[in-house]
Amino acid sequence: MSGLIEIRWHARAGQGAVTASKLLAETALRNGSYIQAMPEYGPERTGAPLRAYSRISDAPIELHNNIVNPGIVVVLDETLLSIVNVLEGLDESGLLLLNTTRDVDTIRTELEVPPDIRIAIVDASGIALDTIGRDIPNTPTVGALAHVTRVVTVDALKEDLRMSFGKKFSPAVIDANLASVDRAAQEVVCQ
Repeated sequence: MSGLIEIRWHARAGQGAVTASKLLAETALRNGSYIQAMPEYGPERTGAPLRAYSRISDAPIELHNNIVNPGIVVVLDETLLSIVNVLEGLDESGLLLLNTTRDVDTIRTELEVPPDIRIAIVDASGIALDTIGRDIPNTPTVGALAHVTRVVTVDALKEDLRMSFGKKFSPAVIDANLASVDRAAQEVVCQ
């Protein structure tokens, strides 16, 4: 990794975007990077739109504000595409990662995504339902992001997931989340 990587996450409350943002940042921290991870939400309830942010750098981070020009935008719920401009401020050569079953060309056309922005798609909800048994797309999405960007390795992500989730969840839940990370890393499509 070189330089500063800024990521903006779009999701609905309850989908795990804040956890995903922290998981990615903590994995990077354990691998020697400097990090920030922060949510942006108010008194919303489950299902309300929210944003979270991650900064990862190989040098100390002196910025302490929300990310307005991210290099990466992650969308955990495609229903947000009709109510939130997820492309707002996205770097001209950035990456848009979507949890969707639609193809890249359809997304590029529907959202009018400029040609230099890469689009990655993964059916994180489908993977979560198959592996975890619930539509919580955060861990498969982070697995896809790690695979596409190499911000952290998938193996480092899985190790950190074992450590952080091991304090809260049963071994079966942890194994299901690890399987979702692996599967998303294999199934993500990026163009």
